[in-house]
Amino acid sequence: MRRQHLAILSDNKPGVLTHIAGLISRKAINIESLTAGYTEEPDVTRFNIVISIEDDKELKQTIKQLAKLIDVIKIVNLDEDLFVSCELAMIKIQYGTPRIREELANVAALFHAQIVDVNLGSLIMRIMGREDHVEALLHVLTPYQVLEIARTGPISLSRGMIPVKAM
Repeated sequence: MRRQHLAILSDNKPGVLTHIAGLISRKAINIESLTAGYTEEPDVTRFNIVISIEDDKELKQTIKQLAKLIDVIKIVNLDEDLFVSCELAMIKIQYGTPRIREELANVAALFHAQIVDVNLGSLIMRIMGREDHVEALLHVLTPYQVLEIARTGPISLSRGMIPVKAM
């Protein structure tokens, strides 16, 4: 299995997400992450999807079928060229003493994460960066009591002057 990063531009209409996710799930392909949001054009939505795929044939067939969906404007496999990717994660961690809270603040500083909330006994860290950077922080936090994690999954843009809609 290998991961593929797809960028999909679609009309900003209800039900498009259901059609895209439905097509992918009917093919028994795992969606590892999916984000959707506004673009520079208010009537266009951009989906960043990371899927686990078996082989090139399956990938090409999936892209071809996604492109046939009526509301899909453009689909690009970002892995075919250079791209920049970023993820947001928020992590809630339990601490028992001020010393442990200080240790967690030091860990956050090492990873350029921010502590965005502190309560008696718990805090929330926010980290933005490459997926491997987020994973490295989570690994360092394994000795602590992680209560909750929320991650966006990667959002990605192709490098260079050409936007996805022109690819």
